[in-house]
Amino acid sequence: MALYLVQHGKSLPKETDPDPGLSDAGIAETRRIAETAVRYGLPVKEIRHSGKTRARQTAEIFSEALSPEKGLQEREGLKPMDDVTVLSPELSPGQDLMLVGHLPFLSRLAAYLVAGRTEPPVLRFQNSGIVCLDKAPEDPWWVMVWTLMPRIS
Repeated sequence: MALYLVQHGKSLPKETDPDPGLSDAGIAETRRIAETAVRYGLPVKEIRHSGKTRARQTAEIFSEALSPEKGLQEREGLKPMDDVTVLSPELSPGQDLMLVGHLPFLSRLAAYLVAGRTEPPVLRFQNSGIVCLDKAPEDPWWVMVWTLMPRIS
């Protein structure tokens, strides 16, 4: 039972579109990570995304691979500059929830859940990568359990 944070896949340049979708490389990388997550038996019950095209497309790829029982939903509060303290009280490890969003939001959320502050970052996200956080009911802070990243360098 956990919380999975995913930065959207690599996107097309913003010069071509103010709300760019995933690039071919971003689609391929996201599919590769999603297939790896399936092989590990990732128990995702629900996937929520910011609604921006690149996050929605990333979430759709993960949803197709993982088939979450509660499906895929757009969610307010996951955009790059949104306030992490608004969303954090709604999160619990029993949800097996995947959030697909953007930086700096995801970086701030991870730092806030793990250390109770939004800066400095506690880890470096990668496009299409998954960060797994978990928390015991009696503990005030979440802990980072594992990451699955496209690149190890």
